[in-house]
Amino acid sequence: MINRVLIRIKVVQMVYAYYQSDTKDLAKAEKEFFHSIEKACDLYHYLLQFILAVTTYADQRIDSARNKYLPTEEEKNPNCRFIENAFAAQLSKNDALKSYLNNTKMSWVNNEGFIKSTYEAILASDFYAEYMSSPETSYEVDQEIWRKIFKNILQKSEDLTEVLEEQSVFWNDDLDIIITFVMKTIKRFKPETGTEQELLPMFKDNTDRKFASDLFCSTIRNRERYRLLIDDAVKNWDIERLAIMDLFILQVALAEIIDIKDIPVNVSLNEYIDIAKSYSTLKSGTFINGTLDHIVTNLRKENKLFKA
Repeated sequence: MINRVLIRIKVVQMVYAYYQSDTKDLAKAEKEFFHSIEKACDLYHYLLQFILAVTTYADQRIDSARNKYLPTEEEKNPNCRFIENAFAAQLSKNDALKSYLNNTKMSWVNNEGFIKSTYEAILASDFYAEYMSSPETSYEVDQEIWRKIFKNILQKSEDLTEVLEEQSVFWNDDLDIIITFVMKTIKRFKPETGTEQELLPMFKDNTDRKFASDLFCSTIRNRERYRLLIDDAVKNWDIERLAIMDLFILQVALAEIIDIKDIPVNVSLNEYIDIAKSYSTLKSGTFINGTLDHIVTNLRKENKLFKA
């Protein structure tokens, strides 16, 4: 689940936090860095659990309406397509999700207000109305309604950010990218895998875990070396007017370009330009691009950088 895009983002975030703190203990900082990655994994499972929470709430609403005094014909014979969604039913029995939730004890039980308001937003959406009335029924259609809910409702929900903020200081920074992982997971589900459908692992393999550790530690250990390169590249700029986040993004980017040997320079350049566009100022992408290009060109001229 924690791919290299998210690893880079987490390194930038935690390097920023490291320099804002009073303690400069690298071992402690690395432990906190990996804790933030574990919390991102928690958020991934928590958002998958949201699917089950909304489905349960919708089922309870329908059951309550059906059993009230003098129900309408529609309440007595409701359209149960949403609560009988085949993808959600499979997810509810998923071995990996059940095990993770049992171990962490995470639950939406204290956020029924958010579940209710989100369900109301689902009911009011055009794509829900289309789903409920469509003659086409398939597992793929049941998957797609949940992808639309995450893309069109959860990804834009200010209420969700408030709910998450109360539970973890790490979660809101990761929300957008974790939602994309959830949508990817929904698409990966196959009915024939039953309860054994694999979820995204914390790390794809030990290589990614090592990449995370090496990038974080190198960024901090070699700070002076990278900052000299940055200072030389921006000597015609007013350093005090540069966005502080840009400096940290450059520092992490140089750690990857110089000290992580198996990643092509152009890959690193593109990744950190994208991070700058998302996490710093409107002009940061152009600034990061120009500064890194200048540094890389000089390093190659001086025969200090040999990888492609």
